Amino acid sequence: MTLPLHQRAVVADTHNDLLMAVSARPPQLWASFFRERWLPQLLDGGVDLQVLPVFIDDQYRPEGALRQTLRMIECAHVIAEGNADRVRLCLDAGEIDGAIEEGKIALVLAMESMPGLDASIELIPTLHRLGVRVASIAHFGRTPLADGSAEDATGSGLTSHGVAALAEMERLGIVFDVSHLGASGVAHVLELATKPVMATHSSARALRDHHRNLTDDQLRGVAATGGVICVNFFAPFLADRPADMTLDRLLDHIEHMVSVAGIDHVGLGPDFIREVMDDLTPPCCEDVQLRGVDPKACVPGLEGPAGLPMVTEGLLARGLPEKDVMQIIGGNVHRFFGERLA
Repeated sequence: MTLPLHQRAVVADTHNDLLMAVSARPPQLWASFFRERWLPQLLDGGVDLQVLPVFIDDQYRPEGALRQTLRMIECAHVIAEGNADRVRLCLDAGEIDGAIEEGKIALVLAMESMPGLDASIELIPTLHRLGVRVASIAHFGRTPLADGSAEDATGSGLTSHGVAALAEMERLGIVFDVSHLGASGVAHVLELATKPVMATHSSARALRDHHRNLTDDQLRGVAATGGVICVNFFAPFLADRPADMTLDRLLDHIEHMVSVAGIDHVGLGPDFIREVMDDLTPPCCEDVQLRGVDPKACVPGLEGPAGLPMVTEGLLARGLPEKDVMQIIGGNVHRFFGERLA
């Protein structure tokens, strides 16, 4: 049973790759597959605000990246149109508030890296016209805009095209996402940014020394812009031993991030990889692999969004005030989008 506090709160998830799973089906099934497979989980998890990233897997790069980008964006629009009684694809803060007030799930479209664009910064306004409101510019490897976190050894900041992309995103009102960006790139963004940035799915490097996590200085830096850091639930980013990949370990990351960045700057970016990978397992689709990590590893009970009330319950059990818990599970992200997408 969902906790009363969880039901009252605005619950926000800033990273669920469900578009990968839905778009792998024939287009005529997109709306119905979402309704049958994913909508019940979002409802069980109490999700009010869902960021939908567009991630282009290696099998589509480089030749098919732009086509697959457009296909996944279209998939998001079809999902919204075919499930208009339960969800709304939102372009600004007013639409987000309106959807939540009507009891619908507010969907916000994001880009996870931009391999289909490469250095064509002139196409960022096209993404904005299509509904994209959050974007990052790298994943694990190197792009024409920046290096991802797996390339930290290069010590590279943003390229000239990356600097131009940041400026264009700020001009348009697209939120810059530092998750997956290399350490030097994060520092470069924090130096150049004139508007608040966010990390849609990153955990604490002080607790798990993995390149995908943010150091305490980086956490403070994002918070100093007025941004929000949303903790990643993916188990290998929380601990290095399977026995430690637990709800308690996730809560440790959340509490550490609050202690470093402040209660106003922490949210949830679960990255429910296992549920997505289950939907992408052959024979239904081509096999999908993640570099260097087990895509099936997860915190028990948090395989998908239906488990989100566990986080609320765990935070309350640790003695966090209800107000603080409500901020962490969605209030901060809701406020952030209210300010950045106004």
